[in-house]
Amino acid sequence: MKVVCYRGYVRSTVSNMTHPQASSDEALLPPRFKSRVDRMEAGKLLRGKLSRSDHAAWQAPDNRRDPIEILEQSNQNRISELIPLRYGRMLRSPFTFLRGSAALMAYDLSTLPNTGLPVQACGDCHLLNFGLFATPERNLVFDINDFDETLPAPWEWDLKRLVTSFVIAGRDQRLSEDACRAAARECARAYREHLREFSRMSPLEVWYVQLDVETLIDMAPNPEIRKLRQQLAEKARERIVENLFPKIVSQVGGRYRFVDQPPILYHVAEADIEERMREGFEDYRTTLPAERRVLLDRYQLEDFAVKAVGIGSVGTRCMVALMFSEENHPLILQIKEARSSVLAPYTSGCQFDNQGERVVFGQRLMQSSSDIFLGWVRGRLGYDFYIRQLRDMKISASIEHATETQIQLYAELCGWTLARAHAKSGDAATISGYLGKGEQFDDAMASFAAAYADQTEVDHAALVAAERSGRIPAIREQDF
Repeated sequence: MKVVCYRGYVRSTVSNMTHPQASSDEALLPPRFKSRVDRMEAGKLLRGKLSRSDHAAWQAPDNRRDPIEILEQSNQNRISELIPLRYGRMLRSPFTFLRGSAALMAYDLSTLPNTGLPVQACGDCHLLNFGLFATPERNLVFDINDFDETLPAPWEWDLKRLVTSFVIAGRDQRLSEDACRAAARECARAYREHLREFSRMSPLEVWYVQLDVETLIDMAPNPEIRKLRQQLAEKARERIVENLFPKIVSQVGGRYRFVDQPPILYHVAEADIEERMREGFEDYRTTLPAERRVLLDRYQLEDFAVKAVGIGSVGTRCMVALMFSEENHPLILQIKEARSSVLAPYTSGCQFDNQGERVVFGQRLMQSSSDIFLGWVRGRLGYDFYIRQLRDMKISASIEHATETQIQLYAELCGWTLARAHAKSGDAATISGYLGKGEQFDDAMASFAAAYADQTEVDHAALVAAERSGRIPAIREQDF
């Protein structure tokens, strides 16, 4: 199966299946213009090639690549001094290992049969890559918030990674195995049922759907959950540049500078770095809509520094830029290196010359609303980047001390959100026809999630052993 992106609509080059009674004229139509009934029927026919229960299976093949080798390969062209920090974060638990090993799971998923139905995929779809953030209208919405690996790919790859993350996170919180599987099943159910709802909507209706924080709070099934969601919203509203600014910036010689906290935050000692940064900002500016350029021009670049973020991104060239308006209002932008997606080796690759543009395209296509400063650039040294505001009310739900009920409710929200994101680019009707109304697929996802969680624990243990043997270096934050 080869996946391509055609004028923003994700298509597959597999043969188009038509309703048995479709007219000859109807058969000539591209898949997206066939009736919903025909596309639902085409989805049902796919079950004959890959049954829904087949998705439950995971067993590492005998010729499976060494997982540490895949991680080492993913470190190529990263900042070498930060690679030990990446490993240190991955070593904390199987869950942090999962977060840092998107390349490994992409490889494993590519070895499995798939439906051949593509969507614009997140590529690193785990539960902490969902959360609240501010829209340009300053409303808080819940959505996917990480797109470093986005690329057209089979829809089930995102869902399998997402349900697996719930089982591993649940085990991290010492929830029962039944509760972990129930969360995975709930996530799959929400995806399946909401995708069917989206298949009945017009493309514009799907595009306008948002899960805002007020709706999120109103959906709370009891006062305790309602209070937790209200508290999360309050914390999100506090995560703005005005509150972050005094924590990471100080005055040096009468000028504002980021406070060095190596290896987490530090300045780069290269002779031409400032010239390259200012040149890059000029190029980035051209990728913004004209009215956004007017807004950006109200600020001037004052300082910049490397800032290690996340787990999978550690070691990539991630920076923050400090800017000020004429009246010294601060703006902090995040500049993240965009490398080739971990999905690229297993799909038709990327239609964009610039990997930063790939990320921006995927983010705008999958999210219900995106950052006003979202743009891309290629640096003078040949690295691709995308740029956005740092934080801007961005926050993920805490899973520490989560109860069985809480994690299942969160799984429902993530499944709902992923369905909406996939419906924007993929054929929701055909996928829904394949999934059906029963719980067979949900059960299969729960079984897959448990089996791949077992695999993740084995791979995490292999990383622990690799550090002990001296094969890989690791730095834990408590070490400095």
